[in-house]
Amino acid sequence: MAATDIARQVGEGCRTVPLAGHVGFDSLPDQLVNKSVSQGFCFNILCVGETGLGKSTLMDTLFNTKFEGEPATHTQPGVQLRSNTYDLQESNVGLKLTIVSTVGFGDQINKEDSYKPIVEFIDAQFEAYLQEELKIRRVLHTYHDSRIHACLYFIAPTGHSLKSLDLVTMKKLDSKVNIIPIIAKSDAISKSELTKFKIKITSELVSNGVQIYQFPTDDESVAEINGTMNAHLPFAVIGSTEELKIGNKMMKARQYPWGTVQVENEAHCDFVKLREMLIRVNMEDLREQTHTRHYELYRRCKLEEMGFKDTDPDSKPFSLQETYEAKRNEFLGELQKKEEEMRQMFVQRVKEKEAELKEAEKELHEKFDCLKKLHQDEKKKLEDKKKSLDDEVNAFKQRKTAAELLQSQGSQAGGSQTLKRDKEKKNLGFL
Repeated sequence: MAATDIARQVGEGCRTVPLAGHVGFDSLPDQLVNKSVSQGFCFNILCVGETGLGKSTLMDTLFNTKFEGEPATHTQPGVQLRSNTYDLQESNVGLKLTIVSTVGFGDQINKEDSYKPIVEFIDAQFEAYLQEELKIRRVLHTYHDSRIHACLYFIAPTGHSLKSLDLVTMKKLDSKVNIIPIIAKSDAISKSELTKFKIKITSELVSNGVQIYQFPTDDESVAEINGTMNAHLPFAVIGSTEELKIGNKMMKARQYPWGTVQVENEAHCDFVKLREMLIRVNMEDLREQTHTRHYELYRRCKLEEMGFKDTDPDSKPFSLQETYEAKRNEFLGELQKKEEEMRQMFVQRVKEKEAELKEAEKELHEKFDCLKKLHQDEKKKLEDKKKSLDDEVNAFKQRKTAAELLQSQGSQAGGSQTLKRDKEKKNLGFL
């Protein structure tokens, strides 16, 4: 019997039985709380928005501290994501907070691909967690989870409508992260304009199919407040770390020539609402939604790309081992097929190369024979010419010898005649 069938039968055979006395497993929630507190928590926030909308100031205001960071300029050649992690302690609870900011977002002339680095960063965090999860020896309890739990999308207070860049970016991100839209520096427009702006933003998000994070209402303890806060989205916020004396209290506020804007005054802005929903009420739900919804979607798509499925073509459940074996056999079959194709291609290329070499060898032989024949013809011509020259030399030598012989004979004949004349003269002299 398959292991899945056994597990299904065990689940179906569960019965409820009464206890005769106190056992003690009602302390499990306390055990879980103590363990969680000792291990600490992590929370990762992605701040998306144009340069100068007060992202860093709002983070400082939200967590009532001063995070170190370099101010961004409007001269960035592209969008860069800058991540900083901080260890915070409140009472006996530790929080490892990671703040990721989008440096240079919206500063380029061509903003068509501004969302891509953000999407790639979020996917990279999912991939890192998936790789850790798929290891044989996993250490998830000590692994620093860098997946983005909340995306605060800062909207410029134009008072008109969302920019196309905002709509495109939020549409690309809504299936990967919990988006909470906020109107930054909301004190830049009047209250009436702000109300109309909120309605306009909500309408555009709905008409473009952008899914923003909705505070959960399935838990009775927070259903009422979350339902009320969902109606206030997007939050209009103001950030300030400067404290001013208002009445008898020091309060975070912004001083203007026309008056003072109090950050924590709900009549002035929605900062308190944002802090309540993001940190004090729904932080754990944001972490859970990231894992159970967005990460699971990424994980499912990745495993399906790798060939893993939950059911076979007959809608019967697949075990991981069966899926692995099927995928392994498929991979080995494809490997053998590619190996055979490569072998045949190699043999074909060898044959082609051999044919080319034989053709080249034939051409070389023909060229050699031609040169050899030409050499022999030239040699024969030279030999004939040499023979002709030798004959001419011999004939010349013969003529020379004959001439010399004639000359010597002539000189001898001339000498005898001279002696004869001299003798005749002498004889005449005696007479």
